[in-house]
Amino acid sequence: MKTFIYADKFFLKSGVKEAGYLEITDGIFGDFTKELADKEAKVIDHSGKWIAPGLVDTHIHGFKNHDVMDNDAEGLKVMSEGLLSCGVTSFLPTTLTSSKERLKDVAETIGKTYQDVPGAKVQGIYFEGPFFTEEHKGAQNPSYFGDPDLATFHEWQEASGGLIKKIALAPEREGVAEFVKEVTEEGVVVALGHSNATIDEAQAAVEAGASVFVHAYNGMRGLNHREPGMVGALLSLQHVFSELICDGHHVHPQAAEILMKKAGHDHVALITDCMMAGGMPDGNYNLGEFPVVVKDGTARLDSGNLAGSILKLKEAIKNVVDWNIATPEEAIMMATYVPAVSCKIDDRCGMIVKGRDADFIVLNPDMELEATYLDGVERYHS
Repeated sequence: MKTFIYADKFFLKSGVKEAGYLEITDGIFGDFTKELADKEAKVIDHSGKWIAPGLVDTHIHGFKNHDVMDNDAEGLKVMSEGLLSCGVTSFLPTTLTSSKERLKDVAETIGKTYQDVPGAKVQGIYFEGPFFTEEHKGAQNPSYFGDPDLATFHEWQEASGGLIKKIALAPEREGVAEFVKEVTEEGVVVALGHSNATIDEAQAAVEAGASVFVHAYNGMRGLNHREPGMVGALLSLQHVFSELICDGHHVHPQAAEILMKKAGHDHVALITDCMMAGGMPDGNYNLGEFPVVVKDGTARLDSGNLAGSILKLKEAIKNVVDWNIATPEEAIMMATYVPAVSCKIDDRCGMIVKGRDADFIVLNPDMELEATYLDGVERYHS
């Protein structure tokens, strides 16, 4: 049965379109038209509202008191359902550095159950680590750090059923170039982070095929006028994407603006790096093996260092507009199309395109989430 969504504005692949009708048939997007030809058709009226693609969170560790590293299929389902309240309709469950065996088990669990989640769709797995270095370890456990190893990666990938779409490493580790070249040829995106690499080391990894920088500015060697480091690399290298956490704590709005101006909004992917305390009250939680205190909008280790975030992606798109560093169109692009393209999952999510699953959100002109639709069905309403 055909249904049409009416709204004041639509954020389509080709650009922003003013008031019109978006066709949905059996949970699939159809055509966008300015006028409604079928006067008898069912129309869902969102007058005064905006329609955008469902948000895509490509770096998220947990939500609603569940962590990907819990290795719990039911917990993954709770995360999936809860993310609809954030406007997220697609995500990459993200691991933390751990033992080889634990990571294999987690990969296997997600691979076996990802199609059974009831809410936001699992579009792959993101392995954040364990091939990092200690200087910028963040909330990653350095006792498991090591050099990239293809045989180990292939064990994880086999356990996942080929679901690992992205893996992060530090460019200064031994054997990076060979590892990056091989896994990128296999279709896996390599990201660079938790690293004290020089700009030359970062560039060498990019030349080998790496294409994403993990949570820009955080967990990496900063910009120095004599050694530009990792930050200098992400600001100057071409054809790379940068993840960015826009919660106002991880990155100052002006620093976020510098990145957007230098790299372009079309090369910045808004992410949350959210941990299990997302959607929960302040208190004591865990990120992987580390205790974390959530208070005043941040998640911190005992040392006081930030440990992931409690950011919701719907808040990130509103923040960058409120900070006047992005237009609504740019904000939505950075939380839909760009993360999807950066992780090579744009064939399934990140755009409103005819023939795709009708996963979309309803926003008001203040960039506040009003509703989330999955397969053409409203699944969340504020």
